[in-house]
Amino acid sequence: MKTLMFYELAADGLAKVPEHYPAHVARLQEFHRRGVLLMAGPYGNPPVGALSVFTTREAAEEFAQGDPFVVHRIVAHRTVQDWNEGLAG
Repeated sequence: MKTLMFYELAADGLAKVPEHYPAHVARLQEFHRRGVLLMAGPYGNPPVGALSVFTTREAAEEFAQGDPFVVHRIVAHRTVQDWNEGLAG
């Protein structure tokens, strides 16, 4: 089982992204290097949110607690869901 985390952007979120993007990407890379973040990225055009796939719920919660996008309220709401990957071996 894996864990999905959905971010929904705040109304003024896109305007804040450039200032906090480098620190957000550094956090993404740190969790990816640790092997607990499998993939992540925005959705929508223009973006309205983002989706991340983690190996555990604990890793997703740890990521969000220190994510600059959460800390600086670029994200209005986040949801964490368990996911049974249908094509996993």
